[in-house]
Amino acid sequence: MSRSVLPLIFFFLLSACTQPTGDPPPDISNNDQVQDRGADKDSWWDGLPRPEWSAFEKIEQSEDWFEVYRIDDEIYAIYEPVKFEEVISFLIVGNDFALMFDTGLGIGNIRRVVDQLTDKDVVVLNSHTHYDHIGGNHLFDTIYGTQLDFTALRSKGSPPDAVAGFLREGWVWKPLPDGFEPANYQSHAFDIDRYVAEGDTIDIGGRVLEILFTPGHAPDSICLLDRENRLLFTGDTFYLAPLYTHLPESSFEDYVETATRLAALADDIDAAITSHNVPKVDARYMTLLGQAFADIEAGTATDVTISDGHREYHFDGFSVIVSADRD
Repeated sequence: MSRSVLPLIFFFLLSACTQPTGDPPPDISNNDQVQDRGADKDSWWDGLPRPEWSAFEKIEQSEDWFEVYRIDDEIYAIYEPVKFEEVISFLIVGNDFALMFDTGLGIGNIRRVVDQLTDKDVVVLNSHTHYDHIGGNHLFDTIYGTQLDFTALRSKGSPPDAVAGFLREGWVWKPLPDGFEPANYQSHAFDIDRYVAEGDTIDIGGRVLEILFTPGHAPDSICLLDRENRLLFTGDTFYLAPLYTHLPESSFEDYVETATRLAALADDIDAAITSHNVPKVDARYMTLLGQAFADIEAGTATDVTISDGHREYHFDGFSVIVSADRD
């Protein structure tokens, strides 16, 4: 998620898109609390480009919807700054094949970008199967995924217009790609060719990536641990913005366990590679993540705001949104 003024709007729409039906997202245009919270959403892009991106080499490519940066040796961040989620997918190129960790929003053609970065075979693995991370899955031939009911449901795709609410005025600040039809915006179905589980490793040649099952944000959330290079790819389990524990499919209790687990890895990594806003943050944030969830669970987190009944706990550089239903 891009800005702290937007999480509840995003929650309403994402909640609608997690349902197996094609019902349209709710109309929230007259919701005073949402409008107050998002009063300056039409200028969320004023802070772009984020200064953190200047630390990385920008790679020229032909697709205007995307920006591409070299984050590390043979790791490319494929960034979608035009839409408020500021989604980042990662291409990790090995000696034998490449792995795509997520495929973005499905608005621009991410496959065209990937083909300009590598001529190796590409395997897709999603950090989880929310719509903004699986949008380009159908463009690739080989997909790995978890063997969970939630993943199976999401892999069936969504009907046209099911995610049209995510294209609301003010949420996209540049023209949509040529040929893209907002009325037909959907998550396309895809097949999973190989199942992965906790502790599995993927050797792409010269780099081994270990699967960590990290539920909380979504039932099928995973992280990738590159032990040799001391990197942790966190997906939506951690990024510098509001972290969601309040979606219908989220679990605060699972998130507590996940945060504790990632905090224990802080000394084993140098950086976390994150999937929204900025691509790389210091490993110390894993310690902060664990402490944040421990404080919320213990009732000792005090910097909190309330909107529509949901509690948002604020920490150093990120926040955690907790469901109104949780005591």
